Amino acid sequence: MKTTVAIRRQFASDNNAGICPEAWDALAKANRGHARGYGDDVWTERASDLIRELFETDCEVFFVFNGTAANSLALASLCQSYHSILCHEIAHVETDECGAPEFFSNGTKVLLLAGQNGRLDPPAIERMVKRRTDIHFPKPRVVSVTQATEVGTVYSVKELKAIGEMAEKLGLKVHMDGARFANAVAAFKAHPSEMTWKAGIDVLCFGGTKNGTHVGDAVVFFNRELAYEFDYRCKQAGQLASKMRFLAAPWVGMLQNGAWLRHASHANKMAELLFTKLKNLSGIKILFPREANAVFAELPEKVITGLRDRGWMFYTFIGRGGCRFMCSWDTTEKDVKDFAADLTALLSTNRNRP
Repeated sequence: MKTTVAIRRQFASDNNAGICPEAWDALAKANRGHARGYGDDVWTERASDLIRELFETDCEVFFVFNGTAANSLALASLCQSYHSILCHEIAHVETDECGAPEFFSNGTKVLLLAGQNGRLDPPAIERMVKRRTDIHFPKPRVVSVTQATEVGTVYSVKELKAIGEMAEKLGLKVHMDGARFANAVAAFKAHPSEMTWKAGIDVLCFGGTKNGTHVGDAVVFFNRELAYEFDYRCKQAGQLASKMRFLAAPWVGMLQNGAWLRHASHANKMAELLFTKLKNLSGIKILFPREANAVFAELPEKVITGLRDRGWMFYTFIGRGGCRFMCSWDTTEKDVKDFAADLTALLSTNRNRP
């Protein structure tokens, strides 16, 4: 008789976690019987309405398969090919989308800005826009912010409002890559509306897969005019799911009783526990403030190798060097303590090695 082997939870990515119970239950319910295809079903309607209720505004909502599609198609809808997108130099749309924003916008240029701890600031946006205004340079059109950032930091409501005001002053639209938007909301305990349309965000790519769904991110247009013919973009890009209810139903499960925020809060709490375990260890340098569900630290190479030899998985290429340890909706205190114990033992061995 074949036995099932439990796979240890890891710190490489919140994508590695399974489907949370609320999303799984909604999927099972959506699978009972037949439903109309291509989004003309009660699950897609309900999920869209729940998102409107969450943000307290009449926004347009579209569901696509993943974050790359969400970001790329949303940015393409804001731009012409002769425009440019302003983002942080380590933003996901620049470093991890394989050129998809440029591809789907027929060549819109991405302009990179520096900023402390992964965040943009309004003066840098203004300098980039005013650096050149002649017809030979791609005209700035969109500011893209990542919430939470690629190094685990979070824009405050005040910071987002400042960016929104600068964008309005310069005639720019604002896009938010919200792959971990739930973690950002949980971190600041702000209302979702305060972090989005009330701060000047025109379109949000609301991530679900990193927070417990199996697939499917939501593109939320707070500026409804910008959503004109976005459904055609989705179809052309292969993002119109024939059985759309299976993208939308998990959102119903996540939103209707607040599971989306509980899971994000838990992931953040586990990251805070991990940060507490790591911050005072000799031989470790914390690289960025711990604000969401990630901890970034610089470790000796032999310790990194030792952790991997013990079966721990984590990334070392995200952000600006060092190691990223990402907590998920299902990370437990035991996971954190086991990892910290192995790390402490390896650090001790490394110090004592002649």
